[in-house]
Amino acid sequence: MSPAETLVLRPAALPPLSRMVLGVAVLVMTWETRRRTRQHLRALDAHMLKDIGIDPVSAMGEAVRPFWRH
Repeated sequence: MSPAETLVLRPAALPPLSRMVLGVAVLVMTWETRRRTRQHLRALDAHMLKDIGIDPVSAMGEAVRPFWRH
């Protein structure tokens, strides 16, 4: 668990406004990580996908999902 997630999960650790701002920051970072990861997944060729154990259809299905969907 990251330090930011620890602070978000401990409600008494921060004032309410700070918790909210930190929560939004963690959400935006999560979305950016998903976007970047899915973009990289889209760029992998069939051989590389096979190396990591993902078939091309599943990879494309994941790559086209919006960043806000888990």
